[in-house]
Amino acid sequence: MIKKIGKFLLVAFILLLVVAGTLFALLHESRPQNSPSIEADALASKMLTALNYEAYKNTRFLEWSFTNNKHHYLWDKQENLVEVNWDAYTVILNLKVSNLGEALKNGEAIVGEEKKKIMEKARTYFNNDSFWLVAPYKVFDKGTQRSLVPFDNETYGLLVTYTTGGDTPGDSYLWVLDEEGIPQSFKMWVKIIPIGGLEATWEGWQVMDSGALLPASHQLGPFNFSMGEVKGFNSVIEN
Repeated sequence: MIKKIGKFLLVAFILLLVVAGTLFALLHESRPQNSPSIEADALASKMLTALNYEAYKNTRFLEWSFTNNKHHYLWDKQENLVEVNWDAYTVILNLKVSNLGEALKNGEAIVGEEKKKIMEKARTYFNNDSFWLVAPYKVFDKGTQRSLVPFDNETYGLLVTYTTGGDTPGDSYLWVLDEEGIPQSFKMWVKIIPIGGLEATWEGWQVMDSGALLPASHQLGPFNFSMGEVKGFNSVIEN
């Protein structure tokens, strides 16, 4: 009986490897190896203009949710503070000084190693989830490289590579823009996903009270990622 179970597990493991290999062969795309250029910078600038970058830059507060409202954020860009809420936890992150801030569980302060662990988790959540909200505005961040990638329809995509910073330096994103320069989707080459070139949409662009444009949702294969009720405003108390 034990030998039969062992053989079954071995066969199942081999089948899993075959399926994984087949999916990788069918879906994987190699990252384009195009060189940075002035033309790419111009396309990136066109995108920022279409999204009203000046309004975004002057937006003080951003509020949104991610992963079906499991993570909720209120980001004070002016003070470099963000409140992160999930499950029973509330964390106030200082984005400039990592060892400042506070963490609570069910309203009670957390201290010591548990506080450090929870604050690191909150920062990881924020780095990932904020990227899905404001990534187009980060194309000129320090450590980024921009290049043009030609498409079959005689248009160009904008390939942005993050050589430093964040949780996963080296990640690349190929933006697909409409005629005005507003992002419609991007393809990803990221360390946490072994298959390169997976495409996620950027949908439901909304004009915030502050004037900036922000997305409502993303579609990645069969999965939809809602950004919740997205807000961008400048008053401490929104009217």
